[in-house]
Amino acid sequence: MAMAFRGVSSAATCLRGTQRCPSLLSNIPHHLAHKSHLSPQRFKPLHLHQPGSKFPIRAISEVPAADPISTKREDEESTRQTWKIKMLYDGDCPLCMREVNMLRERNERYGTIKFVDISSDDYSPDENQGLNYETVMGRIHAILSDGTVVTDVEAFRKLYEEVGLGWVYAITKYKPIATVADSIYGVWAKYRLQITGRPALDKIMEARRNKGEACNDSKACKM
Repeated sequence: MAMAFRGVSSAATCLRGTQRCPSLLSNIPHHLAHKSHLSPQRFKPLHLHQPGSKFPIRAISEVPAADPISTKREDEESTRQTWKIKMLYDGDCPLCMREVNMLRERNERYGTIKFVDISSDDYSPDENQGLNYETVMGRIHAILSDGTVVTDVEAFRKLYEEVGLGWVYAITKYKPIATVADSIYGVWAKYRLQITGRPALDKIMEARRNKGEACNDSKACKM
């Protein structure tokens, strides 16, 4: 109690300007500051001048703590805005997903690729430069942040560059090599459904249309 009284007395003397003190907070006993939750890290001094006083008065104002929910939302929004390229991929293709998962793992460090599954019922051509499901199923497509659409080996090169693996496809920057690489990829793209044991594209499209018709009167799914 005596220590508390001396602290209050000293603070009052400081306010009258009869002696100089570094801070009102320093005159509060440690055990009282702890019980009152007056942590020095949560406060900052404000310099005020009282008319007729020789010395400035230092008041204490609490710095508001950051809202963790708001901070998380800002971080998520910032992440969404940092992508430099979209990868449109077929989530139903097992071999394709191996590469997608590898790039997704690398992208955790870079955050430059936005992955879009065209097989999802939520896929929207309007949000992806008008590229519909059938078109994207024919070959790899990627969309740069400025809206430019790239395909085939160039798309792979752009994607790999964004996650620090540009050297893998660097040689395809040379036109003759790029032509040969595109030809090889074209063969893979043409037969990938059969290679992975899936129906032909026209059969897949028919199944999707039937699903869309079945969902027309239902809110549980959409085409």
